[in-house]
Amino acid sequence: EILGIFSKFHKIPQSIKILFYFLSFSIKKRNEVNYNIEEKERLSNSLQSMGTTFIKLGQFLATRPDIIGEDLSKQLETLQDKLPPFSLSEAKNIIRKDLGDQMFNSIINMSEPVAAASIAQVHKAQINDDGVIKDVAIKILRPEIKKIFNEEIDALMLFAYLIESVIKKTKRLRLVEVTFLLKEITNHEMDLRFEAAAANEYAENTKNDVGFKVPNIYWNFTSENVMTLDWVEGNSIRETDILQKQNIDTKQIAKDIIQHFLRHAVRDGFFHADMHEGNLFVDNEGNIVPVDFGIMGRLDKYNKKYLAEILYGFIKRDYVKVAEVHFQAGLVPETASKEEFAQALRSVGEPIFGQNIKDISGGNLLSQLFEITEKFNMATQTQLLLLQKTMVVVEGVARKLYPDTNIWNVSKPILENWLESLKGPKATITSAIDTSGEILKRIPDLPDFMDKANHALQLIAEGKLNLTNTSNNSLEIEKLRLKSFRNNILISILGVVILSFVVF
Repeated sequence: EILGIFSKFHKIPQSIKILFYFLSFSIKKRNEVNYNIEEKERLSNSLQSMGTTFIKLGQFLATRPDIIGEDLSKQLETLQDKLPPFSLSEAKNIIRKDLGDQMFNSIINMSEPVAAASIAQVHKAQINDDGVIKDVAIKILRPEIKKIFNEEIDALMLFAYLIESVIKKTKRLRLVEVTFLLKEITNHEMDLRFEAAAANEYAENTKNDVGFKVPNIYWNFTSENVMTLDWVEGNSIRETDILQKQNIDTKQIAKDIIQHFLRHAVRDGFFHADMHEGNLFVDNEGNIVPVDFGIMGRLDKYNKKYLAEILYGFIKRDYVKVAEVHFQAGLVPETASKEEFAQALRSVGEPIFGQNIKDISGGNLLSQLFEITEKFNMATQTQLLLLQKTMVVVEGVARKLYPDTNIWNVSKPILENWLESLKGPKATITSAIDTSGEILKRIPDLPDFMDKANHALQLIAEGKLNLTNTSNNSLEIEKLRLKSFRNNILISILGVVILSFVVF
């Protein structure tokens, strides 16, 4: 079913069809396909029926129009991360096992699940926190979810590796690296202590952001499989009619959502990477309250600077500047023509600026940038995937709240302030002080450092020093394991073929 829908958007190589054919053998009875529902709904239903890993994969691929195309990407946007809940008694057993009897007995009035997704579900409850009764949300991981997910994602990684081995052009897309990123992201989601720490860091970063409030984490009631945080009294941001009846300015909320997201990305380098409508609430005071901190994005100081300059360059329609930033960031090979790349950027930017102002989308702009990657042999920048996905989602949320939201006018002051902070006198002085401090700290080590440098240069001259990058050891080990497994599969298939000739 899935392969059939994919083939309508892309020509699938025969080798991949054959591989799917062998993988599709099953002793189970096949589910009947309902052709009366829309194709995108059939695709979503098929992926949901395959479980957690394929739901996450579908959501992830929806952010990658450069891999699967714009049409198929839009089909996958409808995929909902929902599964039937597990029982309240099972949830209580997990809490008791993880937190112990004392903490468990401090939880009262625990409800049936109020939300159930592929990885965890949420219950409303009350806790006795040092004699104070507080309303909380308790998030609990599904039983055995880590084992199930890792077994399935390993199979997917092998499949990605086989595709890269068979179709050489796909190496540019880094399918194994993308799958590895999905594995790392989702495994972080599956330890709720990491999510609690992310929420705590996010709260610290945003504590002075007016109109934005992150729920408090209760660490005594949090473990690997259980996370407890403040219950949000308010309404989902999707309930526009209710918000308007409460005299909440949805136009201002739409503006604030975009500005908060950009501020967190370029100021803090740490942003909520799953800001869909179901994860955003407006409380009774009118604050935007995010929930579900399992997927958070990070940008280092260089990527923050490049992101701000690229988006601001498009706002100013300075395509040469945007091209220069891409080359400085190493996003485009040095052998490519800067002038031709600027021309390609212009082909993306100008049609956007020809639209009505309310239709201009920064998220779509980032999506279209991916479309020119193949021509200039640009490798996938995995650290920017979550950012691009979230920006598209945030814009969609803002436009539903207020369709005439002017994306660029809203974004401009945040980007201008950030770039000014990088280039202003204060930033120059701070940078000089930091650099001087680092130099002064290292002066006592200078003689030893010079001896080591001299020894290293001697080893390089003699060809005894291996300078290969070891920062991605985990990924390289994974690739070696996949290569070995692939070779074993090929040997096994060859053995079956030879045996069939002998027998038949």
